[in-house]
Amino acid sequence: MAVAEAQTDQTEPKRLGVVNQLIRFVVIGGGCAIIDFGTYSLMLGVLGWPVWLSRGISFVLGTSASYLINRKLTFQGANTGNTKAKAGGFALVYIVTFFVNWGTNQLLVTMTGAEGTPWLVTLCWIIGQGLGTLINFVMLKWVVFRE
Repeated sequence: MAVAEAQTDQTEPKRLGVVNQLIRFVVIGGGCAIIDFGTYSLMLGVLGWPVWLSRGISFVLGTSASYLINRKLTFQGANTGNTKAKAGGFALVYIVTFFVNWGTNQLLVTMTGAEGTPWLVTLCWIIGQGLGTLINFVMLKWVVFRE
């Protein structure tokens, strides 16, 4: 019996604790935030697109990269269990996160009159991104990838 248990332990990936998951999530999120903010800046500064459209597209690119990487490296149990339920949970998480992130950014840009002031537009992005990231981690951890 001990041999079978030892073999099972070797084949299953070791689950990370919440602190290690959070650290990985933040590091990966930082890299994906570069994708997000780079896209956002390019669309606003070079292409001259409106804030609401630039933020929407950059969010989709950054969070898609984040989901794919975190699914593999942070929440290793992502490929087990009911995949339809996980897909539904994923959709719910990203819809909520999108509207929190995008909405916070848009609200702050409008309230502060930030358009045309690069440092203020960046600050609005950072605040929206921070709030969205916090909600994203909590919902991914306890809704989509719960053990």
